[in-house]
Amino acid sequence: MALPFVPYIVVGILHLLALLFGADAASTLTKPLLMPALFVALLWALPRRRGEVMLLASLALLFGWLGDVSLLPAGPGILFGLGFFLLGHLAYIVLFWRRMRVRRRPRWWAAVALLWWVALVGILAPHTGALLVPLALYGLVLGGLFVVGSACGPWVTAGSTAFVVSDTLLGLHLFLPGFSPWQIDFLIMLSYLTAQGLLVAGILRRERSAAGAESPASAEVQTAGS
Repeated sequence: MALPFVPYIVVGILHLLALLFGADAASTLTKPLLMPALFVALLWALPRRRGEVMLLASLALLFGWLGDVSLLPAGPGILFGLGFFLLGHLAYIVLFWRRMRVRRRPRWWAAVALLWWVALVGILAPHTGALLVPLALYGLVLGGLFVVGSACGPWVTAGSTAFVVSDTLLGLHLFLPGFSPWQIDFLIMLSYLTAQGLLVAGILRRERSAAGAESPASAEVQTAGS
């Protein structure tokens, strides 16, 4: 399953190198290519290209792309970016709850999401002004992605966790004065690209497993019919 991800990995490495070495023009050029490259992997490897899984996964990547573009220097800005990423998270949440779960309920340790949300909102509240409510709502949805992801397979669980890491770093970098660790843009995008890649890989693994489990039954039906 690695071959379909080659375009995404190549573009992702180029983008990360551009961030690492301060090549702003190159990072601006490669950022809008990231989600289309990941969509290529989804389209290439998904065994069934119609239906709910394809629709919701495509919407999640589309909103991710719109979020990426919104945060470019010439983009419409943080509010639009937050809105698009929130819609992308909602698409993932619906998809994971309806089609990707391997457990009936989230794991017990997913309750840490509530502590994370309270702590993050408490840290950012004095610095966000009118954006506090939108950011708090976004945090709830992001925490929901983590909780629902914990009920899925290990790839989706890891991907949803990486998304929390990425967006936490982004929120602290944007709103917390003095929070600017070394290569913060690189760290944000590394965790973001890891998150998106793991989520799509988890979707593909789950769907390919389901398609493989259905194949013997289909063959038996065809044999009986003949």
